[in-house]
Formats: sequence, C-alpha cells, structure tokens
Amino acid sequence: MKFCQGLRGPLLLGLLCTMNPALAKATLDVKIEPANGALKANIEAFIGSITDRDEEGLRRFRRSAEEQASQAAQALGYYQAEIRSRVKGGKDPVLLVRVVPGEPVRLRNVAVRIEGEASSLGAFRVPQSKALSPGAQLNHGAYEDAKKLIQNQGLRYGFFDGRFTRQRLDIDPRAGVADIELVYDSGPRYSLGGVSFEGETPFDADLLSRLVPFPANTPYDSDEVAKLSQNLQASGYFEEVRVDASPVKGQGRLIPVKVRLTPAKPRTLGLGVGFSTDVGPRARANWTRHWINAQGHRLGAETEVSPVRQSLGTWYEIPLDPPLTDSLRFTSGVQRENLVDVDSRRVTLGGQWQSKLPDDWQRVISLRWEQETFDYGDGSDDGRSSFLIPGISYGVTRSDHKLDPSQGYSLQFDVRGAKEGILSDTDFTYASVMAKGLYTLPGGHRLLGRVQTGGIATTDFEAIPPSLRFFAGGDQSVRGYDYQTLSPEDNNGKKVGGRYLLVGSAEYQYPIAEKWRLAAFVDRGNAMDSLSAAMKTGAGLGVRWMSPVGPIRLDLAKALDDPGGFRIHFSMGPEL
Repeated sequence: MKFCQGLRGPLLLGLLCTMNPALAKATLDVKIEPANGALKANIEAFIGSITDRDEEGLRRFRRSAEEQASQAAQALGYYQAEIRSRVKGGKDPVLLVRVVPGEPVRLRNVAVRIEGEASSLGAFRVPQSKALSPGAQLNHGAYEDAKKLIQNQGLRYGFFDGRFTRQRLDIDPRAGVADIELVYDSGPRYSLGGVSFEGETPFDADLLSRLVPFPANTPYDSDEVAKLSQNLQASGYFEEVRVDASPVKGQGRLIPVKVRLTPAKPRTLGLGVGFSTDVGPRARANWTRHWINAQGHRLGAETEVSPVRQSLGTWYEIPLDPPLTDSLRFTSGVQRENLVDVDSRRVTLGGQWQSKLPDDWQRVISLRWEQETFDYGDGSDDGRSSFLIPGISYGVTRSDHKLDPSQGYSLQFDVRGAKEGILSDTDFTYASVMAKGLYTLPGGHRLLGRVQTGGIATTDFEAIPPSLRFFAGGDQSVRGYDYQTLSPEDNNGKKVGGRYLLVGSAEYQYPIAEKWRLAAFVDRGNAMDSLSAAMKTGAGLGVRWMSPVGPIRLDLAKALDDPGGFRIHFSMGPEL
C-alpha cells in the first residue's frame, strides 16, 4: 500500500496514515428471513471473523462466504436455502448475507441399535433425544452427538473392540426427508485385573488393597479406575498417584491395573485465622502426622483460641475398611468456654467408631468420659460434674454441589446418655435433631429452611453441666439475639441453659450478580425448661457471597420480642 508515499513531515504523515483503508474494520451482517436465531448463529460461526479484510478483500471472499453459509444451513437441515450476499463499501465495509432457509429436511426413518454384550447392560444407554425422532428436523450435530455418546460409553464400560457396523445418513433434499441407521456392535467386554503398586512406599499391602474400590476380574468401568485414583489421593498418604489401566496387546481381555505412588510428606502444620460474630476473632493451628506405621495410623493435635473458647486436643486414628470412611479414633482434650454468664472448664477422654452406611449415611458410635467445672461469676466454682457418656449419631447430606448447591438437604440425629454410678454423677438422656433444606426455583429464587430441636431427660437437672444444656441465639440459631443469650435464668438472673431447644428458620435468597445474593429471613425459637415457654423471633436482611472456599454471610437482624437495636451477624460455611 502506497497511500502515504510522497508526504512530508512527521505530523502530517501520521495524521494521514491513520486514514489508510487497510486499518478499517470489516463487519458481517447476517439476516434470516424469517428470523431464525439458531441458523443465524451457526452461519456466523461458520464464516468466522472478517475484521482483518478491506473492501476489496470482502468482494473476493463473498462467494466463499456464501458457500460457508450454505454448509451452515445444511448442518441444521436447510438444504433448500436461498443465499445472497453483497459488500457495502465505505470506511468500515460490511459483508451483507441474506438467507431464506426454505423448508427443512425432516427425519423419516431412524434406527439406532446396540448389539453384542452391551445390549444386555442396563447402564449402556441408547440415544433417544427428540432430535433423533421421526418427524424431527435434521440436525447433523445431533447425529454426530449420538455416535459420540455410543463410542464414549463403549470406552467407559470396556468395550474396546466395539465398532459401528452401520452408520448411514441418507438425505433426499428434493423430497425433504432423511433416514438414519446406526448399528453398534460392542463386542466382548474387558475386565479389570489385579492392581499392582509400584514405587517405594512405607505401607503394607493390606492397607493399599483396602483403598481399591473394586475386586479383581470385575467388568471394566472407567469410573472405578477414576475412583481408585481419587481414593489414593484422598487418603493423604501420597503426593503423586498415576494409574494405568489400558488394554495390553497379547494379554486377552483382562487389563492389568498398574499404580505408581510417590509418598507425601509425613507431617504437616496448618495455621488459620477467622472471625464470626458468635466467637469474635479466632485463630486455629493443627499438626498432623499422616502416618506413623505401615498400617497407616495417624496422629494429630489441634488448638483454637478466641475470646469465647480456648481448646487444645490430641487424637490418634486407626483406619478401618474402607479406610477413607471408616475409622477408630481416640481423643483427649481440654477446653475453656466463656458463655454469657458462666465460665466452663472441661477435660475429656474418649473414642469413637465412625462408619459409612448405605445411602451415604454416616454413623458415629462414641464413648467419652468428661469432667467439667463451671462458675456463674461469683468467684468460686458453682459445680463440678463427671460423666461417662456413650452416644450414637447419624448424619447425611445430599446436594447437587458441595460448595454452592442449588438443592439438597441434610439431617443429623444425636443421642447420648449416662448412668449414675458408672463413672457418672447422675442419669441423663440427651437427644437432638437438626434438619436443613434448600430448593431453588426458576429465576434463581432460593428457599432455605432449618429446624433444630433437642431435649434432656434427667431426675437431677442441677447436675447437668452447661456444655450439655441448651442455649439459643447467634449466627446459626436465632439471629437478632447475641450468641447463646436465649436461656432460662436462675434466681440471680444468670443464664444457665435449658432442658429443651426448639429453633426454626426460613430464608429467601435472590441473585443480584454472579456469586452475590440478597437474603431475607425470619428465625424463631428458644432454649427453655418448659415446652410452653414463649418463643423469640428475629428477622432481617443479609447479603451472601459465594467465595472460592464457600459462602460468606453478612446479616443485619433485629430481635422482635425484646428491646434493642439491630445486630450484625457475620459467618461462613456450607448452607447444608
């Protein structure tokens, strides 16, 4: 281009060269008559970007663009489309493409069959989309998707010799009809053989075998192979895991599974800080020895410091079968907790057996001895109790996403007790139930509900320490009231905790931006000594931010049954 040749002076040269037509930006204008958004988008995608072309370049490209538009139309079944184009010149030239689609080709006969062993496998799905039904408009993408779905399933379920014996798409543009025939012969299914581990690891073969989710000679399933890798990584024992489960020529249909392992560092130290309006600023630290022997036993210690609670604990864990979900853990710890009107100091020793039941229920059977000393602020100990407490709890959480679910629920049941004379000061039975639910309506309207109830049966309630009594109020209870300020009072006006707990919450959320939601809520409940006691209500507004580590909540709430202003509640953690 010699547009600037012969000009003199740097300023003049610069000004005139900015008018060079080569710097103009060409645009594409596709119009469908009648309007068809899907066809328009497909044509634009086929033609692609033309911004680097000038007017002359668009004229040379025009015929090619018409051909690409025709291909795009045929891909969606429009084989009789009339396509015209022209170039509109000027500073910013435009390629105008006008399309009259005409009547689309429609499917007449559709036959999709699976033959071989896969035909008797219920999990092997035959594509049955509406786009592949007789009378549906021909869509080449739907045809190719059906083929890919069958092929991907063949690879997933170990039909490595599978092939299409018939894959036919016959189109008669004049008659406006098309016939599809897809016949897939899966052949025999391969199986997963024994798992062999490579690399220097300190673990014995029994522990590693308990991390394998399938027995030898099980039918191949790529999900089982992926689960094996996930189990090994989730164990915390290994820094790197490589699983090879590929067919080997000359070894028949039994696939050897080879795993190469690199051990992780045996010790880790974790530090963290946080804040909530329940406990204020909080610091945590933990030390973990991920294994101390060939059986994978673990050892750890953890501590927490906040204005309300200070604790130090240790634990020793023995993995059972399967080791990721079932374990035996022994614990010890000391804790000091400053409630509203009571200072509690507690020492605990215990053990628990955790196991995963069918349908993802978690069961924990525990036995704990604890001794607690508590003071209601008069300068001397008001009570001291000792209990040997067996207990059992069940819990389950089901949702469509771990961090930010759109629907789901969680249930938690807990029963504990003690018998006077068996290292215990009195008889008691403690029971609590908590249920949470989440449902999202069209448009992003989210509804959350929470119910928590509990009770203590005993003939000597005075001997029950504060840590086993019920309190209400705070971020996860009745908002609008401070942490654990809802409680029965003694003759001196001290909040001493109640026999019963009943709390419910209803919340509505609406998205205002990506990862941001507004919330409105009502909480109602109390901790009490009589089920006929008055309930307390709090209500307010809040904002939710879905951070990379989970939801963060900021609420402004007001107590409706007691005098006082608004209270701010700040917390984070899963909604289920």
